[in-house]
Amino acid sequence: MKRLSLALAAGLLGLSGSVGAAFADPVDDKLVIDGKEMITRTKAPEGHPFDEVYSGWLFREAETRATEADSFANPGMLTVERGEEIWNTIDGTAGKSCASCHGDASVSMKDIGANYPKWDATAKKPINVELQIDKCRTEKMGAEAYKFDAEEQKSLTTYIKHQSLGTPVAIDLGAGEMQSWWEKGKTLYYTRTGQLNLSCANCHENSMGKFIRADHLSQGQVNGFPTYRFNTGGMVSLHNRFRGCIRDTRAEMPKAFSDELMALEVYVTWRGLGLSVETPAVRQ
Repeated sequence: MKRLSLALAAGLLGLSGSVGAAFADPVDDKLVIDGKEMITRTKAPEGHPFDEVYSGWLFREAETRATEADSFANPGMLTVERGEEIWNTIDGTAGKSCASCHGDASVSMKDIGANYPKWDATAKKPINVELQIDKCRTEKMGAEAYKFDAEEQKSLTTYIKHQSLGTPVAIDLGAGEMQSWWEKGKTLYYTRTGQLNLSCANCHENSMGKFIRADHLSQGQVNGFPTYRFNTGGMVSLHNRFRGCIRDTRAEMPKAFSDELMALEVYVTWRGLGLSVETPAVRQ
């Protein structure tokens, strides 16, 4: 059974020389949202395996691309609206909301989400937007940290990231020990796991543009997360997607925000430097 599964995976991903694979080049369309043209392709950073990096939007079907381009049609915008409500809602023993400290998010959070994950000197590790939210809640608001993938966590993260719509992704690998976490993430990206013996690179590097089931494999960029996915009918967080991919290799899933997945987030975010934040992106 394991041998059969491996053969099936190889055939689906075009990893076997005896099995043909269908390819799809990224489209040449331009993504414009609310009058802002998104950077969906750009020169890769030095040391990247590709010469150019592509947004996953370029690999999607026309209907999916059109849905993301129209803020009225994008179902993820309902989550943005919910996040705005949470931003302005008082919670915790300190009697504060996010707005109590940060005011108008369109001003205070402008471009902020494009620069995460960041080095946290206190925690001595990188943190993402979700962990920064929890830090503010526990240290400033006297509120409990959100449970992973709680509606409030996804909504507030989506709202904050949306304030960076169109801003190029840019993280600082020179801060603290970010470079060492980047190296750990790179190792994880190329490490085969699970019964299917697959790595992130097998799909998103070696097999970019090939069909897997009814979808095309993109470069696996993370500039649109949290993302609305039609196949689940809801918002999907980045660490949910990481864990889902690992599950699909039939490996044991690390916990969300674990050191392994935070290192992977640092590395994968770097792989998409220069692409615009698209949150909430729409995917199949």
